[in-house]
Amino acid sequence: MNKHKVFFQPGDILVEATDGSTLKEAMNDAGLEFDFLCGGRGTCGKCRVKITKGLTTPVTREQEMLQAKELDEGIRLACLTRVSNDMTVELPNRKELKHNILITSDERVFEIDPHLRKIFIEVAKPSRENHSSHWRRLKESIVKQGYKDSELESTISILRQMPDVMRSANNQITAVIYRNEISGMEQQDPTKTMLGMAFDIGTTTIVGYLLDLYTGKELSVVSTLNPQTAYGADVISRLNFASHEENGLTKLQGAVVEAINELIAEAVQKASVTRDQIYGISIAANTCMHHIFLGINPQSIAVSPYVPVLSEPLVLNASELKLSINQAGKVFMLPNIAGFVGADTVAVLLATELERSEDIKLVIDIGTNGEIALGSREKIFACSAAAGPAFEGAQISGGMRGAVGAIDHVYYRDKLEYSVIGEGKPLGVCGSALLDAVAGLLELGILNKRGKILAFDQLTNPAAQRFKQNLIQYEGQGAFLLAEASLTGNGRPIMITQSDIRELQMAKGAIAAGVRVLMETYGIQVQDVKEVLLAGAFGNYLNPHSACVIGLIPPELESKIKMIGNAAGTGAKLALLSSGEFRRAKIIAEGVKFVELGSYPRFNNIFGESTYFKIV
Repeated sequence: MNKHKVFFQPGDILVEATDGSTLKEAMNDAGLEFDFLCGGRGTCGKCRVKITKGLTTPVTREQEMLQAKELDEGIRLACLTRVSNDMTVELPNRKELKHNILITSDERVFEIDPHLRKIFIEVAKPSRENHSSHWRRLKESIVKQGYKDSELESTISILRQMPDVMRSANNQITAVIYRNEISGMEQQDPTKTMLGMAFDIGTTTIVGYLLDLYTGKELSVVSTLNPQTAYGADVISRLNFASHEENGLTKLQGAVVEAINELIAEAVQKASVTRDQIYGISIAANTCMHHIFLGINPQSIAVSPYVPVLSEPLVLNASELKLSINQAGKVFMLPNIAGFVGADTVAVLLATELERSEDIKLVIDIGTNGEIALGSREKIFACSAAAGPAFEGAQISGGMRGAVGAIDHVYYRDKLEYSVIGEGKPLGVCGSALLDAVAGLLELGILNKRGKILAFDQLTNPAAQRFKQNLIQYEGQGAFLLAEASLTGNGRPIMITQSDIRELQMAKGAIAAGVRVLMETYGIQVQDVKEVLLAGAFGNYLNPHSACVIGLIPPELESKIKMIGNAAGTGAKLALLSSGEFRRAKIIAEGVKFVELGSYPRFNNIFGESTYFKIV
């Protein structure tokens, strides 16, 4: 089959692409990180690239999604454009692809209790009087440190290392011990340094925290987009890719392991330490990301009754997962609850101590999948609401993730105002701004309860008169203009269309319905909830007032909302620094009662009602 040269700029990256393959496939082969919000299905129109050489005829879908001016300038969609000759492709400025990733979190008091310990020992040398084996003499030295001889274990790899390590260290060694297993032997006495990394692997982003396992001190924080976005923006896309594409699972696992190794390298460089000083890694992830990271096919999650392969916590050798840390290192996988309520939710519950609360609290982690938990020390119910990609920009006309160039908040003052991430000219609108924009339209009476944008002559609120020029027509329907083409960084107008509002209604309806179902299941009213805890990136960037105005969160709870940052990251840190907290995570996961929304009586009615807006 013919091959063609595809030259990507900036970066001077050359890759040979098979005739008929897409630019997306060529970009994946080249190892280029690029955000395919719809998973490369040609439905979002966000993977715009500029072809400066070897321009091809646009396909019908590109003609529908791109303006004539863009097509004339060589703009194409990477997931739809097929390679039929040598090409030069200009990618968006890398600064525009930089994302805001939430790395902060609320902390709480706990006792540090490391999973692994390092002890310095002097092993008796063999002699004519002492013919004991290396292993026997090593155990005798460790027993003096308080361990029981009968419980000590070793591995074949340690036994293989033992003669050489003892000889070169003159029988003065440091043993790395996990529980009663000797997992490592070192020639010197580096017991003063023992580090670990806690990871929150999200569908969209990965955040890692480098910690001192003795003191709990945070040494550095690193983050990146999850490179699996090249194979699909949401969980369902990844499930399908892993299950149906050739070597799909291997590609997805390889991408996330490589990303974590790169984050480890970045973290140790920031802290001026080495990879070899890292002895533990904890992982919090949703069930799909959890399975893919482990190389477990997640197919069973995608079909009824949506069960995971594994729910229990797991401890593995880091070498089994090809993670580049100390050879004695362990990986601590937090437990899952259900197919779509995973270890990240367990980590959030661990951080918030919901199971110890006297008061009933509502915990919401909003993303493509919204995980919701409601409860107290009495009982906890949890569910997963399929909010879809609206909050992350996919399927929104001018939507994008929370990256540089995104409008992140909208203000209805004497005139329309907005803020832009990174300042500069806007390139699109992210989820938090979409909420603000629609909430303002509701308060002004420009939207009715069904989400329809009213014509100017239908408006009754005098305050709405100020925004007459923003009311426009788009594809035969009403739309609200946020930024004219001349004011944007890409020469395209940014607006909120009827379709955008419908997407938001579906997303907010899913979360609101989940909250309502959990309250009904628990047998409480809205006023019984004492606090609402918002976790995750989107939950911490949104304006709580806007969320309540559109009905994402019950309006009665607005004064009770508290942002708790990346609580999943906090839970991962707790599980890494304390073996007691890791054990507690198992108890929490086993105690949560999962509610399957799809099988709940009247769910369809509740969801339908929840998509409507309340007009005050």
